[in-house]
Formats: sequence, C-alpha cells, structure tokens
Amino acid sequence: MKILAMNKIIEETTIDVCESVDNAVVIYTTRQMAAQIGFNEAQQFLIATAASELSTNIIRYAKKGFVILRTISKNHDSRGIEIIAKDNGSGIEDIDRAMQEHFSTGNSLGLGLPSVKRIMDEFFIESSPENGTLVIAKKWR
Repeated sequence: MKILAMNKIIEETTIDVCESVDNAVVIYTTRQMAAQIGFNEAQQFLIATAASELSTNIIRYAKKGFVILRTISKNHDSRGIEIIAKDNGSGIEDIDRAMQEHFSTGNSLGLGLPSVKRIMDEFFIESSPENGTLVIAKKWR
C-alpha cells in the first residue's frame, strides 16, 4: 500500500465517534472545513460523504473510535483536507476483499470503503485484530 507523505498541518479537530449524533458532527465539521479551504459545494458534500462513511464504519463495526479532520498543505499553493479514522475494534479480516465493490460483512451495500477511495485523492488503510483499523484519506484543492 502507498504510504502517505507528511504535510504541514494548519488546523486539526478530533471528534470522538460512538453514536449516530457523532456522525452528524463529523459531517458538519467536514463540510465547514472543506468550505474554508475553498472546495465548492459539490466537493464539500463528496468529502463529507467520505468522512461519514468512515465514521459510520466505526460505529457499525467497532462501536467507538475517533475521526481527526485536518486542514493541510504540501506547499504554499496546495491546500487540502485530511481525514483520519481510527478504532480499536477487531479489524478487517481481508482488506483486499473489503475494498471490492458490494462486499460487506454487515447488512450494507458494501460501497463505503471503495467510495471513500474513489472520492479522495490519497487513501491508506491498515487493520489488524490487535490494533483495530486506521484509514487516512486526503483530498487536495
């Protein structure tokens, strides 16, 4: 898997996720941050959808975790948003399979993780029973 390069962090917000109201906070905060960076309204909704998918997965599969939202830059002209979703659940048994469209271990459409990867410009995932799941996704403006 591709390891993401380090970028300068301009702003950071951490949201604990354990119930559906927390997902609403993730969506709202993501949209606000994306708007501040200069993403248009359609892009804001897409980025918020990616963040929502990640926080929903935390609630559905791990019961609790957190989402970190960051405004980042890689040079003076390029700003973006970074979404980090982390839980300490039992992990994803088969990441390659979980990244396939329509695969689900729950009662869902199985579009979440593949959609996040498609929406965002950079995507990284690691998972194990010992450490839970970590997803890092970035979208550049």
